[in-house]
Amino acid sequence: MEQILYEVKKVVVGQDHFLERVLVAILAQGHLLVEGVPGLAKTLTVKTLARTIRGSFKRIQFTPDLVPADLIGTRIYNQKTGDFSTSFGPVFTHLLLADEINRAPAKVQSALLEVMQEYQVTIAGETHRVPQPFLVMATQNPIETEGTYPLPEAQVDRFMMKVLVGYPSEEEEFVIANRVTGPAASVAAVTSTEHLAEMQRECRNGFVDPSLIQYAVRLVAATRDPERYGVRDTADYLTCGASPRATINLVECARALAFLRGRNYVVPEDMVDIAPDVLRHRLSLSYQALTDGISADALIARLMKHLPAPDRVLDTHVRVESGA
Repeated sequence: MEQILYEVKKVVVGQDHFLERVLVAILAQGHLLVEGVPGLAKTLTVKTLARTIRGSFKRIQFTPDLVPADLIGTRIYNQKTGDFSTSFGPVFTHLLLADEINRAPAKVQSALLEVMQEYQVTIAGETHRVPQPFLVMATQNPIETEGTYPLPEAQVDRFMMKVLVGYPSEEEEFVIANRVTGPAASVAAVTSTEHLAEMQRECRNGFVDPSLIQYAVRLVAATRDPERYGVRDTADYLTCGASPRATINLVECARALAFLRGRNYVVPEDMVDIAPDVLRHRLSLSYQALTDGISADALIARLMKHLPAPDRVLDTHVRVESGA
């Protein structure tokens, strides 16, 4: 994974948080929702990543006139043979970039649900599996809302994480301009999709202490009933909390983040670092929160302040490893 990151950083300048979350999503076999203005290397990141793992990459530019067949494929009649053949859509790839996903109507967005959850599509009654590993990275533009369709809650919940991508610093932008206007950097393929699948299986063997799983359960439950956990000042700002899928994704992402950091066990810092990315898109804010200018990240910070991560979580792991 370090070699993959090294190759991607040959092309992409900065965006360390974003790149780390992309690798976490791949290891945890989840999907990523990215919010950021145009020109922040979102497409370039996924395209470069596909080259490093010898995988296929496809991009779909979502528009209001898109139909589900443009996404998953359709049946085509051959006049010469009199038979129907299946034409597969762009979802049959390893890394799929759904650019400006909120510009497509709900019917097209829902067509993405099955392939994101089940890793398969159904065309004319026949089920077809997509290649593995499979990652959907969808982008949203936060500043332009004309002609957009809000993502359904069911689809937003399918995304393992939502990452906010910001502008680079002046130093990073200087390097970007210097690198883009100079000779093109060559990116080497350092691994394969088969090896990546092995790393995904190895990642799932990482140890997560039961106290950390309990912490994830309590943190997600606090988004549903803040008063029960002593966070009364957030109750008026939330209309709906996170689903149990958030708890599962929190544990999976913390395990993948620990794997990236060179450990086969999770520490509290892993879960604390990844929690905002897992939870921010799963909270439904009330009208009062919007009028008071309270963001989902601010509410998550309040909950995490009242519910600190547990200490001494590795005692059980140490005893198991030592045979005590």
